[in-house]
Amino acid sequence: MIIIMLGAQGTGKGTVAGLISEQIGWPQISTGDIFRKNISEKTILGIEASKYTEKGELVPDEITVPMVEDRLNWEDAQEGAILDGFPRTIEQAEKLDEMLKKNNKKVDLVINLVTPKEEIIERMLTRRVCTNQECKATYNIKLHPPVKEGICDKCGAPLKQRADDSDPEAIKKRLEIYEEKTSPLVEYYKNKGVIRTEKVSVEINRMGKDVAEDIVKEIKNK
Repeated sequence: MIIIMLGAQGTGKGTVAGLISEQIGWPQISTGDIFRKNISEKTILGIEASKYTEKGELVPDEITVPMVEDRLNWEDAQEGAILDGFPRTIEQAEKLDEMLKKNNKKVDLVINLVTPKEEIIERMLTRRVCTNQECKATYNIKLHPPVKEGICDKCGAPLKQRADDSDPEAIKKRLEIYEEKTSPLVEYYKNKGVIRTEKVSVEINRMGKDVAEDIVKEIKNK
């Protein structure tokens, strides 16, 4: 089963994907995590990707698509996988369909998370992530703070604020890019009959963990 997480940055895609991954056992494949790992290790891919991520721009398909295809062929992804951060454009969605078709697979479920823009900006400014690449736990110092300030509850590694989460103007630019490039995917997958839109907001007291619990129940029932 192939699941795709859709939604602007800060809506909780990573949280939902991570919870589903923990309970079902399918890998959470995050292009963002792979990019950040390569950037920190200064690999050739990381150096190229950083030229775009530092400006809040999407990494080109010639870098992203082959990386995703390779990851989907790993042994742990044969029963199922959760794609977090890919596809981001109609072109990427079409390429994903092509690569899955080679292995007689298809996109089975698309979870589209929706959150008010003001709340997204606030969440991203207060988001902190674990520096341990094997852990990658995410916290919010207001909504979901760690027990000990600045320290990950799960592994004890220091937490940090991502560079691209510290500037409100950069965040707004990323949201504009999402609206322009990625939101058309909602219609693309709606036409395929596989999309499920969920509003995630403090306002309605429904957060990522609530969505994840519902999705896991649905998958287990199937």
